[in-house]
Amino acid sequence: MSNINPSNSSKSIAKIILILVGIAAIWFLVSLVNNRINNTLNPLQQMNHELGTQVANLLHPTPTIIPDPVTIINEVQSLARLETIRYTVEKVVTAEVNQGVLGPLFGDRLLFVAHGYVIAGIDMSKIKPEDLWLAGEMLNVRLPKTEVLVATLDNDKSYVYDRVTGLFTQGDPTLETQVRQVAEQEILKAATEEGILDQATTNAQTYLRWFFETLGYKQINFVAPEP
Repeated sequence: MSNINPSNSSKSIAKIILILVGIAAIWFLVSLVNNRINNTLNPLQQMNHELGTQVANLLHPTPTIIPDPVTIINEVQSLARLETIRYTVEKVVTAEVNQGVLGPLFGDRLLFVAHGYVIAGIDMSKIKPEDLWLAGEMLNVRLPKTEVLVATLDNDKSYVYDRVTGLFTQGDPTLETQVRQVAEQEILKAATEEGILDQATTNAQTYLRWFFETLGYKQINFVAPEP
């Protein structure tokens, strides 16, 4: 049976304890250094992030839209309009600028598809008491002239189909506005040429005949408006 020296056993335990204490001290020092490094880098990282955000905002700014809080009502009118017909019109309008030899360099060409509508009828507020009179059992009615009450573009359906600009120009910024104005005029012209006013007169007489008959008048005569 072997003999174990108690002094040697104590020395081994002491060495193990010293090794464990050394490992713990090293771990503590490493943790302390890492914390200091992180505390040093975090402000730099945050600064870089904020700087990147500011640069992104400069390159891709978000528009700020501020409506005027004051609403001004210029004019309020009482209208008594009898709308008797509506035309829906589609028109293609082309605008060209500098389409000569230098067109590929300085030209501007826009193709616009316009959708609009025209409403015609009678402004009933123009009827005077003397425009309605009885002759026996005949009710005579002198209606005002039919007129175009609304002629406008439908902006939800109207659009720029194509636009080509020269190499050295960005195009006229007012060209689309000019085209829209011309398109609105062309829509009105097309509806007028198609006889919208005559159809509006016929429809107005048909509706008012029914209206007067419901009031008990059996004979209605429409008189041409005064020139």
